Amino acid sequence: MASDNAAGIHPEILAAINRANNFHALGYGHDEYTPQAKMLFNQLFDADVVTEFVFGGTGANVLALACMLQPAQAVICSATAHIAVDEAGAPERFLGAKLIDIPTIDGKLRPSDIRSVAHLRGNIHHAEPAVVSITQATELGTIYTAEEVRQICDTAHELGMLVHMDGARITNAAAALGATAKALRSFTIDAGVDVLSFGGVKAGLMFGEAVVFFNTSLASRVGYVRKQVGQLNSKMRFVSAQYVEFLQNDLLFKLANNANAMALALFERTRHHKSLGLTTPPAVNSLFPTIHEPAAAALREWTFFWDWDLPNNQYRWMTAWDMTVDDIEIFAEGVSQALKI
Repeated sequence: MASDNAAGIHPEILAAINRANNFHALGYGHDEYTPQAKMLFNQLFDADVVTEFVFGGTGANVLALACMLQPAQAVICSATAHIAVDEAGAPERFLGAKLIDIPTIDGKLRPSDIRSVAHLRGNIHHAEPAVVSITQATELGTIYTAEEVRQICDTAHELGMLVHMDGARITNAAAALGATAKALRSFTIDAGVDVLSFGGVKAGLMFGEAVVFFNTSLASRVGYVRKQVGQLNSKMRFVSAQYVEFLQNDLLFKLANNANAMALALFERTRHHKSLGLTTPPAVNSLFPTIHEPAAAALREWTFFWDWDLPNNQYRWMTAWDMTVDDIEIFAEGVSQALKI
């Protein structure tokens, strides 16, 4: 339950990597898989988008934002956003951009949050808010509806700003909102998002994320920018081959559906422990229980999981694409035993 990052690689993805390893191919995307993967992204979003592959999530966010920002500009994000909390200051260091991180109750920005800092635009003494970055699903396990994303995009565009979506767990959000390409499009390209960081590693891939430009004008120099920020993979076919497999036959939705279903199963099997404070079914594949000592120490001695809000004794449990009901039963029993201490 530590993280969906801890899960292995889906067998079909691993087989795709192995197939790509059976021959020599030119590097830097000049192989047979990369154009195919890009075409599949066009089909997924039913549009001629620009898709570029990178090593990981932080690199995807840095590349996306680098293509969206000018000097002396800023990014509006939630105070819990990955770019603000968990990327070691990478956006500030590599982009020279200020992050305006806004406290939220559930990890989700509102149009009013954007308007609250819009007055900084046009003032040469402040970094100008130029990009709104939202996370889907959020770091708190919540999700934006398509209408909520549309309202954010409409507000940002009205104020002359662009919208970036950090989709490290985008397939989990899509599964929760319908598990179809149409559902995915409804809260991304159809809602007005300009650039998307599309996550695959947490969903069953070995490595490699994608940056998808719906506003293709922002990708005019993406090749140069990707090289400059250290995200151009010479053996790109090993990333692309994974996405060729991942984006066919609804595999991306099947894996996300299972991860979400296992989180719901864990909720159902532990909610009766009132001290955990699990009162609302999870929207995606994360739960945030409250565990007091000595139960917390006992449970973590048995199996690792991450802190979340230690002053409030809150932790995070994550489920993954490869978990089974048996896994959930074993963990739930461990929770029950630890709470008896």
